[in-house]
Amino acid sequence: MSSTAWLTVFVLAVFLGFEVISKVSSILHTPLMSGANAIHGVILVGAIIATGSTDDNLQLAIGLLAIVMATVNMVGGFAVTDRMLGMFAKPRRAPSSTETSSASSTGGETK
Repeated sequence: MSSTAWLTVFVLAVFLGFEVISKVSSILHTPLMSGANAIHGVILVGAIIATGSTDDNLQLAIGLLAIVMATVNMVGGFAVTDRMLGMFAKPRRAPSSTETSSASSTGGETK
């Protein structure tokens, strides 16, 4: 594939990705992001394979940019998923100072 074709595919992918993501409502964005992490991994592997088969410096630069962007997208997806799952976790309660002092003075645990 020529450098012009690589650049054309890259520019079209950027515009298409922006249009698709901008149409998703903010309520649906987090579940869709968490569900798409596996796809982002496949995209990253594809970018690595495509970049590894290039001979031209321009194609190598575009491939490196694609690898960096796919990595940021995948890591961001995992971070959003972790934050979303953290919202459903039960909060851990730290013992208050009265519980700690009474337990140490009696030598036992408080309930």
